[in-house]
Amino acid sequence: MNINLESYRVFYYVAKLGSFSQAAQQLCISQPAVSQSIKQLEEQLGGVLFSRMPRGVQLTSEGAVLFSYISQGYEYFMRAEKKFREMQQLEAGEVRIGASDMTMQFYLLPHLEEFHRQYPKVRIQVSNAPTPVTLKSLHNGSIDFGIISGPVSEADEFRMIPVGELQDIFVAGERFSHMKEQIYTPQQLSQLPVIMLEHGTTTRRYIDRYFSDRGLTLEPELELATSDLIVKLAARGMGIGCVVEGFARRSIDSGTLFPLKLQEPIPKRQMLLAVHKKLMMSAAGTQFIQLMGIAL
Repeated sequence: MNINLESYRVFYYVAKLGSFSQAAQQLCISQPAVSQSIKQLEEQLGGVLFSRMPRGVQLTSEGAVLFSYISQGYEYFMRAEKKFREMQQLEAGEVRIGASDMTMQFYLLPHLEEFHRQYPKVRIQVSNAPTPVTLKSLHNGSIDFGIISGPVSEADEFRMIPVGELQDIFVAGERFSHMKEQIYTPQQLSQLPVIMLEHGTTTRRYIDRYFSDRGLTLEPELELATSDLIVKLAARGMGIGCVVEGFARRSIDSGTLFPLKLQEPIPKRQMLLAVHKKLMMSAAGTQFIQLMGIAL
């Protein structure tokens, strides 16, 4: 049986309001159109849905059973439409973002605060992970966009938009104060007791590439999971830390750490907004990017 859903919509309002004329007003159609729709529905179902009363109509026993099911379905549709509109108007919904500790701290955090202030009913989910994991999540559609650190290999499925710069440096604590004025070559750096991020991060690959391009291999004294730990251990004199400058800025300003002078400074690299070219982004995700001042 192929019954038009619009017929059930008319039936719902007639049953709910108990009146053909009130249903017509609610639906913004004529009363004859309502009567005709109910007549066709009764013919298709093979039964009578309403008893005509002096004032309005009343459901028959069969019509009441039908209404008990139709009302659940129709009201569920209405709730779905309401939720959809709320999400479009950012009165509900979710934005899913992928970011590393680095991009979160040095770019994303103030934007998160401002978005939450403007749209407090939108849930913000941040997946904290290195760039390779963030790009995998973007490929799978499990995040709306990622804020990643470069460099990254070109990929046709992603669009990469620069949003900031990162400067990698080597820092040391008081134990190595005798090194403050010396200028270090890459060869000399490669022989120092260096503390670095572990393998699998974009930062580690970038630094390894810096040395390999010069025919050198850097053998770290220690490999750690986070830059914050590198800064703490460098301040305790356990080695020469290799971090993005921002992570060490407070310690440098306080005199706890100092940056080594390099004969060949490590080239700056970019922070990037990564979006999928084909997968649709949520309304909240689109608005978040606009709030950051980025035009897609």
